[in-house]
Amino acid sequence: MKNVTRFVLLASCVILICMARTARAQDWPQWRGANRDAKVSGFTPPATWPQQLNQKWKVTVGKSDATPALVSDKLFVFSRQDDDEVIQCLNAATGANIWSNKYEALAATGPAGRHPGPRSSPTVAEGKVVTLGVRGVLSCLEADSGKLLWRKNDIQGWPGFFTAMSPIVVNGVCVAQLGAKDNGVIVAYDLATGAEKWKSSGDAPAYASPVLMEVGDTRLIVTQTEKKVVVVNLADGKTAWETPFVGQGMGAGNYDTPIVDGQIIIYTGVGRGTVAVKLNKQGDAFTAAPLWTNTDNSPRFCSPVLKNGLLYGLNQDGNFYCLNAQTGKTAWVETGTKRGAFGSIIDAGSVLVALTTKSQLIIFQPSDKAYTELASIKVADSEIYAHPVLAGDRVFVEDVNSLTLWTVD
Repeated sequence: MKNVTRFVLLASCVILICMARTARAQDWPQWRGANRDAKVSGFTPPATWPQQLNQKWKVTVGKSDATPALVSDKLFVFSRQDDDEVIQCLNAATGANIWSNKYEALAATGPAGRHPGPRSSPTVAEGKVVTLGVRGVLSCLEADSGKLLWRKNDIQGWPGFFTAMSPIVVNGVCVAQLGAKDNGVIVAYDLATGAEKWKSSGDAPAYASPVLMEVGDTRLIVTQTEKKVVVVNLADGKTAWETPFVGQGMGAGNYDTPIVDGQIIIYTGVGRGTVAVKLNKQGDAFTAAPLWTNTDNSPRFCSPVLKNGLLYGLNQDGNFYCLNAQTGKTAWVETGTKRGAFGSIIDAGSVLVALTTKSQLIIFQPSDKAYTELASIKVADSEIYAHPVLAGDRVFVEDVNSLTLWTVD
């Protein structure tokens, strides 16, 4: 009997561990997912996509272009309500509010005033949630309770169209780009206390979010500033490598998150196309060897996705495209449909899932042969600037004012 009891207990533990691992696999804890590469685990595409998804709930959350974060059974949403920026924690199953934290903050104004709410996505790590407001207010709260741990607003200023960079957390360190043209910095804070660990002064911030890179035994932060691609050492903020990179033409700017593939960095810019370099370490110094440049397709507001040696993006003309990431050559460009310059693409395993401002969830086949669309499904009545969040059979979509849970049945 004791052996049976032990077996049952062991089996129960195994089941609980598997369930925990499944929940973690489905998490979307920050901008572009767990590894900031727009790859989702645990999503189950149907054999045949339906013409419509099933709406489970819809709640008004406030004005926002920020992608929510999903951790276990909780959604973390950052938005604007009246005169406040608000961080909310919602029950992912029901949409019910668990907690909220707000602070008074001026909205985006001028040409950017059409989007008064946050663009920066919450980052959830180590039991905490970090947000960056449109005017540079950096906050850290307890994820379970919403208790404020620290809030920073000592580095004044923001880019011309206000902040869009989403902070990154690595091993208890929160890294963010702050400031404006005359005081731009990359700064690291202790996640638990908010104490400054280092500050790297230089170029003004842009709108791209930083990513983590490891070369040998060195951890690096890769990001795009207003006029450069910059790599800094995570330990002390010292510049490891940088290169000039300035957008060209109307709406020029550095908006898209760099892609890291081992020692390779792939970065894009308006009017500049796509560039790939390999970062090498020689002693304590770093150098970058050029690999290729493709000027055929310049994404504007859509960070490309790397999948099986192919790079998928949405170009300045509003068409999907595919590049060979080994050679940089264009594999194909979608023709006909003009989807607009804003959009997101997610690697969902056997399919690629895109979401455009026209509120169409678009599913297409990963291939270097041609663009093959599998479905196009309406998921909102207003424009969408946030990424969808996929988990299991669930699709969370945040439009300019509401958050909706759809399921794929």
